[in-house]
Amino acid sequence: MNLLQTLGRMYLTLLGPIIAGILNSLWCSTSYLKALQRPMDGGRTLSDGRRVFGDNKTWKGFLGYLLLNMLCMALWGPVCRVSGLEAYNFFYMDGSVPNTPPWNLLIGLLLGFGYGLFELPNSFLKRRLGIVPGKSVHGWTKGFFVFLDQADSVFGCVLVVCLFHPMSPAFYLLYVAVGAVTHILLNMLLYFLKLRKNMF
Repeated sequence: MNLLQTLGRMYLTLLGPIIAGILNSLWCSTSYLKALQRPMDGGRTLSDGRRVFGDNKTWKGFLGYLLLNMLCMALWGPVCRVSGLEAYNFFYMDGSVPNTPPWNLLIGLLLGFGYGLFELPNSFLKRRLGIVPGKSVHGWTKGFFVFLDQADSVFGCVLVVCLFHPMSPAFYLLYVAVGAVTHILLNMLLYFLKLRKNMF
């Protein structure tokens, strides 16, 4: 399997979460279900006087990750089956996961959970360092946090892939790197389309 084939299979497998992430950005910008637009940390601070995660990590966003990933996988699974692409999708290619609605919903739920959960440690770290939520980092650490901001959710999603399609640590890290770069490019696109306030 050459590099282009590998990249193609990576994208085919996680196309659902990619689309779900874009849709969730749009969902969080709407006024629907304002009652869920509450911080996951409930406004609590730690002994350093700083918030646990900050205002940007809300229950509305987390619920969006769950439901939208389930929706996207429920739709993407049949598309893969009809088009013959399931032979190139890591979830289905070795027959370990049947391409059926219940399994696709379960995979979507796990992907959404991994996506949302793995964003939290990054937010926790930035609050400890006094970085304002939603603001860019300046100085020599900017590149690190730009990458981490885009890679955190990918760590979770690729971990879900690992549950059904075991991979080496090196392949896992390559997958995360590809996902992070893709996330960066998508953020740039959303920024230029005025669907995102900050590029990074």
